[in-house]
Amino acid sequence: MELTRTFDDATLVQALRSDSNPDDAIRHLYRTQYNLTKVYIQQNSGSEEDAEDIFQEVICTFIDIVKKDKFRGESSVSTFLYALTRNTWLNELKKRDRAKIRDEKFEKQKDTTGPDVGHFIANRETKNQLMQLVDSLGATCKQILLAFYFDNLAMKDILKTLAYENEQVVRNKKFKCLKQLEQMITSNPQLAKNLKSVYE
Repeated sequence: MELTRTFDDATLVQALRSDSNPDDAIRHLYRTQYNLTKVYIQQNSGSEEDAEDIFQEVICTFIDIVKKDKFRGESSVSTFLYALTRNTWLNELKKRDRAKIRDEKFEKQKDTTGPDVGHFIANRETKNQLMQLVDSLGATCKQILLAFYFDNLAMKDILKTLAYENEQVVRNKKFKCLKQLEQMITSNPQLAKNLKSVYE
C-alpha cells in the first residue's frame, strides 16, 4: 500500500522549487486545498467545473511563483492560495460580466448590418475554414456556437437542448468556447480580423 506523503509549508515549497520530483507536493496541494477552493467558488456564483479550472490555474501560478523565488513565506501556503484563488475568480467573474454585456448588446443588435460570428460562419469564403475549427472544439461548443450565432437562438432556448443548470452556465460555456476559437484562429490573420469585431 502506497503511503500518502504530507508536507509542512517549508518542505512543500522546497519540493515545488526542486525540479527532481514535485508530484507528491502537487498531490498534497490537491488533497488539502481543492475542497477549500471548491467551497469558495460555489459560494460565489461558480460551479464545480469552475472550481476545477480555477484551482488548476492557481496551482500553476503558485508553482511559478515558488520557482521564481517570489514566495516569501510571509503568510501560510493555504492563506496565500486562498488569496490567489479569490483574485483569479474575481477576475474571471469580471470577464464574464463583460462577455454577458457583449452578448446582450449583440442580441439587441441582431438586425443591424454590423459583422458578427454568425455572419462569418455563413459567409461562403470563410464557412469551411471556420466550421473545421468549430468542429475541433467538440460537440458541445459546436452546438452552442452554431445555435447562438448561426441559428440566432436565445440562451433560454439553447439551454433546453443541453444538460446544464441555467442560462448563466450556458453563457459561461459559450464564453470559453469563443476564447478557444479565438486562440485557434490567430494563425489566420483574415479570420482573426473578422472575429475581432465581436470583441470590440
